[in-house]
Amino acid sequence: MRASEYFTPTLREIPSEAEIPSHQLLLKAGMVRKAAAGIYTYLPMGYRVIEKIMKIIREEMNKAGGQELLLPILQPAGIWKESGRWDVYGEEMFRLKDRHGRDFCLGPTHEEIITILVRTEVSSYKQLPLLLYQIQNKYRDEKRPRFGPIRGREFIMKDLYSFDRDEAGMKRSYEKMYQAYINVFNRCGLKYKIVEADTGAIGGNKSHEFIALADTGEAEIVYCDKCDYAANVEIAPCKPSPPKAVKNVSFNNKELVHTPGLQSIEEVSQYLKIDPEYMIKSLIYEADGEIICVLIRGDRQINEIKLKNKLGCSNLYLAEENDFSKYNIVKGYVGPLGLKDKNNIKIIADLEIPLMDYAVVGANRKDYHYVGVNPQRDIDIDEILDIRFVEEGEPCPNCSGTLHKTRGIEVGQIFQLGDKYSDALNAVFTDENGKAQKILMGCYGIGVSRTMAAAIEQNHDKDGIIWPISIAPFHVVIIPVSEKDEKMMNAAEKIYKDLNSLGIEVMLDDRDERAGVKFKDADLIGYPYRITVGKKTISDNTVDVKSRLSGEEVTVKLNEVGSYIKSLISE
Repeated sequence: MRASEYFTPTLREIPSEAEIPSHQLLLKAGMVRKAAAGIYTYLPMGYRVIEKIMKIIREEMNKAGGQELLLPILQPAGIWKESGRWDVYGEEMFRLKDRHGRDFCLGPTHEEIITILVRTEVSSYKQLPLLLYQIQNKYRDEKRPRFGPIRGREFIMKDLYSFDRDEAGMKRSYEKMYQAYINVFNRCGLKYKIVEADTGAIGGNKSHEFIALADTGEAEIVYCDKCDYAANVEIAPCKPSPPKAVKNVSFNNKELVHTPGLQSIEEVSQYLKIDPEYMIKSLIYEADGEIICVLIRGDRQINEIKLKNKLGCSNLYLAEENDFSKYNIVKGYVGPLGLKDKNNIKIIADLEIPLMDYAVVGANRKDYHYVGVNPQRDIDIDEILDIRFVEEGEPCPNCSGTLHKTRGIEVGQIFQLGDKYSDALNAVFTDENGKAQKILMGCYGIGVSRTMAAAIEQNHDKDGIIWPISIAPFHVVIIPVSEKDEKMMNAAEKIYKDLNSLGIEVMLDDRDERAGVKFKDADLIGYPYRITVGKKTISDNTVDVKSRLSGEEVTVKLNEVGSYIKSLISE
């Protein structure tokens, strides 16, 4: 390919809308352009990267027994209502009506429609197992689209669905995909961790996420320094421990104290000269229409994913202003004492609450708190659950090791769905004995556009992108120092033809630009290797070959360039 003919509108300045390196560099390198918030056009250079990632994915899915198909993006509401997810999926779903007033959605995921297909076409155990996948666009109306392709409203995804006759088969399919995902992300050159994860809106009883490590990532994970345990903080279990501090505690018996205008944990702890770990946060939630009070230590953070899963509810929201007035609860001074007597409100406590000997709680009275509260003696707790976020330095739930935190980008997630969808949508098969059995399912997603962005987050410097060679748009760029010098251009053309004949993906930068501009664009775009055709080429029949990754530059004889580049790529 020739740069003079290639559509790569690079930028010199970082667009103000771009917050993280991958977003900035994709825009600067002329790989994507924003069409609307969370919606992007992939330009030729960027789409070559996407195609390479998709090629790797296809090869690994096919190797694992997957069969590619293409499902519709536009899905009828009826199948979502049949599964029960039309009303519970939430505001992320793009909903629309056709000219006849019938409801449809733009597919945020495809469990329903693939299950309906298999329900219709599969009737016998002889047709199972099945691994069906597609690579296409998904649509989710993100409340806050950001970070370019990492959190968009339209994005490219690979989703595979497994269909098996029994649990053993489902687990075999899961293990196949687990290994296939390892192969995909290794081939894409990512540094990642595999972590236990929440099943979320997709459902099921087991899930793992593949997290590309990056400080800019939205996912927070913990991992053990001794064993192979790793989990998303959304589900990581916590070992309870009593408060460690013993200083500044001057109360032992329950007493009402005046705390004028003080509502936050920080304000009250400073006023009473007590550490936050001796305080109890009382949070009022609505769980599927029921008002509950949730208790957690003052120095901890509530984990709403855990809380929702433990309660088994579909909808969980912090209470609104009218809930406080309805139940005679004073906002800012909420506490558990007397809540059950007055309003019969259910009280849920974190595992650490019963370990506290004394605590400060809101008094449900403006400008007052109780001190000296003993949770075991004074609070009528209904359930004690693990409902907080794990913290750096806590003990591993599996061994004697210590947990550490890091951040990353979720590039893939796999699920054991069981009969969640086959039960709701009546997808059954007939076994050897002629008896109807539910099909057991799994689903497996890879964010294609996210994988591209994650690769940049892990591989860049101040000058631009440093692509892993497996997904680089081109392997090498040839830069003649002067396109006006006939001998240089002839040499560049010869190298270009030789590399093409060897199957090497090469860009010849034949633009009417200064050499410095070409070098700058080469670093920005991130070609793994750069061949400079200059004065030495004319005088010594040599060229300079520079590695984008190492920065190392070597001189190579003109007639050996092809074999040298070929060997670098093979390595």
